[in-house]
Amino acid sequence: MRVLVIEDNQDLVANLFDYLEPRGHTVDAAPDGRTGLHLATTQSYDVIVLDWMLPRLEGPEVLAALRDEFDCDVPVIMLTARDELPDKIAGFRAGADDYLTKPFALPELEVRMEALLTRAKGKGRSKVLEIADLRYDQSTLEVSRAGRPLHLYPACRRLLQELMQASPGAVTRERLEYALWGDNPPDGDMLRSHIYELRRSIDAGFPVKLIHTLPRIGYRLAAPEAEESRDAGQEI
Repeated sequence: MRVLVIEDNQDLVANLFDYLEPRGHTVDAAPDGRTGLHLATTQSYDVIVLDWMLPRLEGPEVLAALRDEFDCDVPVIMLTARDELPDKIAGFRAGADDYLTKPFALPELEVRMEALLTRAKGKGRSKVLEIADLRYDQSTLEVSRAGRPLHLYPACRRLLQELMQASPGAVTRERLEYALWGDNPPDGDMLRSHIYELRRSIDAGFPVKLIHTLPRIGYRLAAPEAEESRDAGQEI
């Protein structure tokens, strides 16, 4: 599972990394509310662990922005030393899915995250992405176009997921690089090589091309009608 931890206590963050990463989870961290909000709205996460007391933006403010401004439904566990009932009620009313008071046991946090993820899947969140005749089942990792199965390398599948989730919107090069390599992208233009491989798998042999380059910005995956609508809007 991919987890975003928004927490300013660096010792706690280090403990979370040490516990969760060896157990197969991918963890990103933000030391303040604004950075956390930026990551939560530009990256894809399964669960967000959100502290109440944060610099720049407090936890409830981050949560309210996620739910109301960005329509983000990623499950959120609120962390806080506040254990009074009014505080818990305020957290849930702000949009939290669960509430854990400090100090807490790391195995309990993991179990709660897994339960939230299972519950979210049970609510019927679609795991199938479809753009035009392109289909990606995120549960089985099967990709097909016009009914023809396509075989993608893991890096290409990750890029495809980012592009399809954002479609018809643009995805910056920085966001795609982060999706593949986090904060340590390799030297050279490896992203271009992966995009080339993805294009060869997705668009080669098909009359309609779905992957579009946006010079100096990044890439877009969009059906022809979405591209035509965007171009028409620019001409007005």
